[in-house]
Amino acid sequence: MSKISVIGAGNVGATVANDLMIQGLASEIVLVDVNIKRAEGEALDIYQGAPFHSPAIVRCGEYCDTKDSDIVIITCGVARKPGMSRLDLAQTNVNIIKSVAVEMAKYAPGALYIIVSNPVDILTYVFTKVSGIPERQIIGSGTILDTSRLQSELAKRFYISPKNVHAQVYGEHGDSSFVPWSLAHIGNNRLENYKEQSPDCDRIDWNQDYEEVEEFVKKSGSIIIEKKGATFFAVAMSVCQIVRCILHDAGTALTVSSLMHGEYGLEDVCLSVLTLVDRNGVRGKLTTPLTEEEVAKLHASADKLKSVIAQLEI
Repeated sequence: MSKISVIGAGNVGATVANDLMIQGLASEIVLVDVNIKRAEGEALDIYQGAPFHSPAIVRCGEYCDTKDSDIVIITCGVARKPGMSRLDLAQTNVNIIKSVAVEMAKYAPGALYIIVSNPVDILTYVFTKVSGIPERQIIGSGTILDTSRLQSELAKRFYISPKNVHAQVYGEHGDSSFVPWSLAHIGNNRLENYKEQSPDCDRIDWNQDYEEVEEFVKKSGSIIIEKKGATFFAVAMSVCQIVRCILHDAGTALTVSSLMHGEYGLEDVCLSVLTLVDRNGVRGKLTTPLTEEEVAKLHASADKLKSVIAQLEI
């Protein structure tokens, strides 16, 4: 079994740690937070549920206690408030991620890193540039949650399991993300053809509502924050999916964020395209052909991220 350290014991970090134990993904979970009292409380609360699940050690620790971690999940930083974009958080959380990178390079240089804190693409880029850790070991959670939101919404509209919806969100985890609809399939049918092929055709309400669905996906995080103050349940589940795919080691295609090296003509920026992930981290990207319009949207997303990076102190 694996040792997994979670940096940040706020809503996201604590829920990630709890889900890791429930799903039996770790034999040891270490929670690290500047608020030691909070981390101690979360660790104790989670560990006391161990008899109901696969037994795991869950404890509070310091950076030195992350030594020999197989996976480190970084969730620390200032949380997004209502009306605040992910990019508004940039410099504050960049400063935090830089300090974390120094400590993690010292104690867990061989671990795989999952960056969850926002703005995730920028923080993944900064961590890659300043940590000295090989970039294949660094995975931003990227648009895996956006993709899940997309798949669940389409599943509801088409009366089918989300597992039969093959559609993804590319680009920034934010307002410049987009859906490459040319790649979307449901139940082995192209999206535009599925309704007429389905036994549920009479009750499927679908009129090529691409823009409406895409807008819903982009606004989902803000809607949840407005209604309950924070997003953390689906975030934690998406992070655990990345962990599961790493541990299974088969190579799974996920829309996670990592440094681009010429794919789709993009360099020196982290954003999400379909990427193969396994026990060694990022195996490589799947450069499935996109339409000219989709490539242009991907470049626009990259340009937005680069414009923010250019204004930061890294």
